[in-house]
Amino acid sequence: MKIRLLGTGTSQGIPIIGCHCPVCTSNDVRDHRLRTSALVNVDGLNILIDTGPDLRYQLLRSGTTRLDAVLFTHEHKDHTAGLDDVRPINFLMKQPLNLYGLPRVMRSIERDFSYAFAEEHYPGAPILNTNDIEPEPFKIGKVEIIPIKLMHSSQRMAKQLPILGYRIKNFAYITDARGISWNEIPDIATVPFSPSEKAKLKGLDTLVINALRREEHYSHLSLPQTLSIIEQIQPRRAYLTHISHHLGLYEEVMKELPQNVFLGIDNQLIDIDDD
Repeated sequence: MKIRLLGTGTSQGIPIIGCHCPVCTSNDVRDHRLRTSALVNVDGLNILIDTGPDLRYQLLRSGTTRLDAVLFTHEHKDHTAGLDDVRPINFLMKQPLNLYGLPRVMRSIERDFSYAFAEEHYPGAPILNTNDIEPEPFKIGKVEIIPIKLMHSSQRMAKQLPILGYRIKNFAYITDARGISWNEIPDIATVPFSPSEKAKLKGLDTLVINALRREEHYSHLSLPQTLSIIEQIQPRRAYLTHISHHLGLYEEVMKELPQNVFLGIDNQLIDIDDD
């Protein structure tokens, strides 16, 4: 199995327009981050996770010409806005592209890209099939996908937002999480971790997980919280994603991380032994 980190940045990417901080002005390409997305190649299938606004460039840069499915973590635009850019994939493969996500997320996509779901299909529009899923294992072809229940908010927020991460064999992908549970989240520095979701993350070779910044945040894991989760799960290695410019320069942050934890790099290819 191979994982390509298509993008590892937050909703604004790095550099941020108009920002002159050391990270946004860095000449180190490892500090340049497109919006978060990943491509999983497993058992001959290419499974895309999220379709952010930078998708066109990400697919061109990675040389991707085939997609067998798209998994959506949630409906925020930094994770869905690039969906129209799969049109060339439709033309190359001559078949619809299957999308998977929570029912709420699929309805959001159908509204935002209504021209792709119209009864009279507009020539040149993407050809898409939405598939509602619940947080129960399902299959794409012969590949089992295990959804992970996450919360993209804290108790401070008026509305809680349940989202999904995904486990595929001994790899798991988590982004935009603030808690690993769909239960109510205590407004404290520690992260609630339901036993059922923790069990789904045992025995991992590789975990990709969000770490926004050092300071606590109302809707994303902070670096100390993420490192605590990694310590609990104990994957062989972990890569951080959904990184903001507040976290710091790649070269400096890497010196602070445990030996098996790495800052993700855009377009990085990760090989996983999935036996």
